[in-house]
Amino acid sequence: MALGDIVLCRQRSMNSMGGGHLSPPGLSHLASNLPLELIDDLSRRNQVEDAHHLAAAEEDSSCTNESGATFLPNTSYLCDLRHDAHEATVAVSEPGVVSRWRMKDRMKTGWVALCMCLNIGVDPPDVIKISPCARLECWIDPFSTASVKALEAIAKNLQTQYERWQPRARYKVSLDPTVEDVKKLCLSCRKNAKGERVLFHYNGHGVPKPTVNGEIWVFNKNFTQYIPLSVYDLELWLGNPSIYVFDCSAAGMIVNAFCERSEWGSGGASSGSLTSAMKECILLAACGANETLPQNSELPADVFTSCLTTPIKIALRWFCPRSLLQLDSDLIDRIPGRQNDRKTPLGELNWIFTAITDTIAWNVLPRELFQRLFRQDLLVASLFRNFLLAERIMRAANCCPVSYPRLPPTHQHPMWHAWDMAAEICLSQLPALVDDPNAEFQPSPFFTEQLTAFEVWLDHGSERKKPPEQLPIVLQVLLSQSHRFRALVLLGRFLDMGAWAVDLALSVGIFPYVLKLLQTTATDLRQILVFIWTKILALDKSCQVDLVKDGGHSYFIHFLENPDIHAEQRAMAAYVLAVIVDGHQQGQHACIQAGLIGICLSHIQAAPNALDGQTEPQLLQWLCLCLGKLWDGVVEGVSIALHDDAPAILGKVLSEPQPEVRAAAVFALGTLLKVRADGTSSEGADNDMDEDTSAAEQRIANLLLTVLWDGSPLVRAELAVALARLAFSHNRMFRQAAAAYLKPPSHSAVVPYGTGYRNPGYPYSSQFTYAGLQSDSDQGLQTLDGGTPYRSVMRIVRSSGSLSGSPGSSGNSPLSDNPVLGESGGNASSNGGSRQWKRSEECNMYVQCIMAAYALARDSFPRVASLGRKVLRIGGADSAQVMVSSRAGGGVVGYPRNPSVSALPPTPAMAGVLHRSTSWVASSSGTLASTWRITTPPPSPPTRPAFLAGSTSSLRRVASMDISAALAGAWDASRPAVRIAGDIVTYPSSPILSTLTSGLADAAGMTTSGLSAVSPDAASIATLLPESTIYKWSCGHFSRPLLEPSHDDEEEIIARREMREKLALKGIERCQHSSVSKVSDQIGSLDTQSDVGTKAVLLHPFKPLVCSADENETIRIWDYDANEVINTFENHINPDKGISKLCLLNELDDSLLLVGSSDGSVRVWKDYTQKDKHRLATSWQAVQGHRPGARGVSAVVDWQQMTGYLYASGQISFIMAWDLDREQLVSRIPSPSDSYVSALTKFTAGCMSGCLSDASCTCDYGIWRWLCQDL
Repeated sequence: MALGDIVLCRQRSMNSMGGGHLSPPGLSHLASNLPLELIDDLSRRNQVEDAHHLAAAEEDSSCTNESGATFLPNTSYLCDLRHDAHEATVAVSEPGVVSRWRMKDRMKTGWVALCMCLNIGVDPPDVIKISPCARLECWIDPFSTASVKALEAIAKNLQTQYERWQPRARYKVSLDPTVEDVKKLCLSCRKNAKGERVLFHYNGHGVPKPTVNGEIWVFNKNFTQYIPLSVYDLELWLGNPSIYVFDCSAAGMIVNAFCERSEWGSGGASSGSLTSAMKECILLAACGANETLPQNSELPADVFTSCLTTPIKIALRWFCPRSLLQLDSDLIDRIPGRQNDRKTPLGELNWIFTAITDTIAWNVLPRELFQRLFRQDLLVASLFRNFLLAERIMRAANCCPVSYPRLPPTHQHPMWHAWDMAAEICLSQLPALVDDPNAEFQPSPFFTEQLTAFEVWLDHGSERKKPPEQLPIVLQVLLSQSHRFRALVLLGRFLDMGAWAVDLALSVGIFPYVLKLLQTTATDLRQILVFIWTKILALDKSCQVDLVKDGGHSYFIHFLENPDIHAEQRAMAAYVLAVIVDGHQQGQHACIQAGLIGICLSHIQAAPNALDGQTEPQLLQWLCLCLGKLWDGVVEGVSIALHDDAPAILGKVLSEPQPEVRAAAVFALGTLLKVRADGTSSEGADNDMDEDTSAAEQRIANLLLTVLWDGSPLVRAELAVALARLAFSHNRMFRQAAAAYLKPPSHSAVVPYGTGYRNPGYPYSSQFTYAGLQSDSDQGLQTLDGGTPYRSVMRIVRSSGSLSGSPGSSGNSPLSDNPVLGESGGNASSNGGSRQWKRSEECNMYVQCIMAAYALARDSFPRVASLGRKVLRIGGADSAQVMVSSRAGGGVVGYPRNPSVSALPPTPAMAGVLHRSTSWVASSSGTLASTWRITTPPPSPPTRPAFLAGSTSSLRRVASMDISAALAGAWDASRPAVRIAGDIVTYPSSPILSTLTSGLADAAGMTTSGLSAVSPDAASIATLLPESTIYKWSCGHFSRPLLEPSHDDEEEIIARREMREKLALKGIERCQHSSVSKVSDQIGSLDTQSDVGTKAVLLHPFKPLVCSADENETIRIWDYDANEVINTFENHINPDKGISKLCLLNELDDSLLLVGSSDGSVRVWKDYTQKDKHRLATSWQAVQGHRPGARGVSAVVDWQQMTGYLYASGQISFIMAWDLDREQLVSRIPSPSDSYVSALTKFTAGCMSGCLSDASCTCDYGIWRWLCQDL
């Protein structure tokens, strides 16, 4: 336990303390026995710890137990996000979720029909006008000139007003029309507009009010009668999509008539689901069904039309009489500037008006309706903004405009006060600006004040509170250079609050603005723009299409290329580029042509030589992920990568201390392996591969195998995914390797057990050594990255004959008489155009991959094991499974010793050969059962099926196997037995094995009688190959807050830690001064009810909990105060059981339970005290391999919280030092004894030879010192 280590370290270091510093005794002597990298790493860590404790001591010099505080560990291990995932899968944040902001059906109003029914000089019979009354139509007095000319001038002016909002539309005018004129007008517009929207503007000031039936009035040819026109006919002629503007009294009648139509659904707008006609039709009416247009002489007669088409002019004219300025309304027409120039008074007023009306609409309308009315069509959006003004002005005249879709009341929204203030500030300067054209205009503080209000909301707002009202205003501020930087910074802060904030910003319409800003060359905006795009793409991957279309990828490539920018910022640019090329061929080709591969590789090479002396892991991680996505599936990209020696560059990243970086590098190397669409056809994908590509992919495979024993499941999972790609592309060679791995040589001599065979009682993973490190010199195991054959691992028996399926067969297989892993033989013959194995190194590489797949299939982390089994299926290794049905009882024969990897055939026992039985028989047939029980009774049948087996019907069988014929044959006990792959002892000519190996020998031909092949359909590749998760999991980082990470429970954690620190220091002091020599008080007792007995017990230092484990690795958590078991779970379900040690990690925080198993695997559990909520944080194989002749690893482990190191050993010649912060093996400390290590505790290694190796050290320096003495 860590606290026990603290006590021991304190006692040992008391005599070496001088002047407040700790000095390790005999440093030079101790260091001579340790690897330099381990000494440097320990020294670096302790220097950091010393600096931290000295700083803490200076802050609180009054602490009475200050000297003891230096011994408490302040680092927590295995608490990163990668350890929060469930054991079955890696938690990912799925990118590419399309937000509701993107309009799927954007529209454009292409044609505008203006229908003017004024009949100037003749008042309609149902209208009684007051005196004076409103007379202006489109700001023209109709009585100022002849009626015909006035009508034409009004129509022309109306068209000009509409052109201000939609200049590209086509306009048609019909003056005082008849029914036929309106019909021709509508049909012509619909014909020309096709699928675009048509606007129909109706001015009915010269005709009676609409009827109750929804009829509007037009004229006859002689203007002697009013002719009704049904709106049903109008809609029939005009079609959809369309928008209608009705400027007449009682216009609400028309809206009611539209909504009451049967094809619009019963109840109109109140219907539960909108019909297509309702969605594509928009209505704007000047007043309600029982209302008359206002006749106030201060307003124009067409006040509704004026609000829709000239909002600034009518708004200021309406505001002037209500302002304290008492300005002449004629000055309104003399406001200098243009509406599209925001630096002028008129342009600024229009800018502010747009921001305010957008804000009102966004705050009161549902998101879907806002998107439809204010973002789908530019003209419709402008009309509805101006409609809000019409409601405010006309409600003041007791007239209520109506619309469909109906809008909630907005005339009293608080934002109108902001508009009044902005208007008054502008109007106050108007006299001076009119009198002096050179007078300087003072901009309104409106946007500055609104940004301040938005900043206040950011300081106090959250997802649970009301969204900020100023968000649409922030969008408008982006148009101003003077406010742009501040607006972008505040927008970035808002987006950092979560995906909900990004969705809100996109629904407002931020996307086209930030997309256009990528064209700017302003250097001060680069970092915040990259951050904003990082947040946008973290929510919506589909934006990649827009970025590539507008050339936005070049902006991020230049940003990434700049070495002066901080590494964290460039990591965001690399992430953006990775999303751009993720599954997007146009993006991949565009970035490849821009030289992104070379840029990323150069940054990876230069990363260790950074100015700050440290590699930025996040940048390195995303450079690798970006490269992997960039060249994935692109032949051009792979060619460039191989030409630039990308595998060698990425290979150096595989030793980085961060597991995420190593996993990203494995992912990038894996995507260099081409997945060919033709899979394994009759000729095989291997034949389509040129020699250079094949050699390059073999080099990549050798690099990948160096991380086979990585301590992080994240890295091993990516290795399994990469091996699956390799197995699919090189399927023929993988199957040949599987055949060579499983098939016995003919005419072989039996080599005595114990001279290099794999231990049959130990899993496959034990047969490998850690990549890049020397193995035991007497063990015969070689490293995976060298290319030297695994003679002692794969096959000790040398064949003098053929490798074909049956004895005496000639070279029918490409493997016949071929050197396999150092075996002598002749050249391979060709069968059906199959490829020859030209060199033993090539054969060795594929066999190593098969062996690695077996190791992954036996991995202690469930998801990695599942991926390893998929690799075996794709590589054809599972085709060696045989399910033998008993003729009598239908029992199944074919389970190997460990059902976790059942890729080998059942084998009989044989006297005279030292081995374990590796199969069981469930058969009522005495003949077969007795044949298999020659010397040793079979073990109990496994309790669960083999992982590759599944149901019998789902097995892929070898077509050439005739199991019935094999069973009918008799066993020949005189034939010698041989060991296949170090685990199985069988007869080389047994009926079952001959039938099996004949099928394996045909693996090169891939005929229907050989091994089952992977489906060659390109469509099935995605379902066959396992999916990598490192990219999606890494994307989740940018979905979380980056600027201000939230730690809601940080204060609680600190308080709990301080309490436990005080308790721990108090306990240490009591232990030092305690004189108690025996334990007399019993605090509790527990019956574990275990048949095999308790093997390990662990007492929690701060809670009344006891953790116990038995030989079956059943973990029980016992609360001795409540005298109850609060949780029970199995450490694993593999058949190889045996507990080694229990340890607690991070005792001062939320502790983790580390369980070391006898087979060398280590598992760390989270939430182990919660009933049925325990989770596997991580697991790995801490000890690989064992000495020759040993029947198992018998692993022992010891944990040091102070250094973060886990030491593991067993029946090996080394003590493995694992850094749990890096999840990496940092050193192998040679054992001074020839015997294996039997115990590791308190830095002491006990050896079975009778030696006690005292690995004593000071806690602060971690220097090992071996004191060997004979007992």
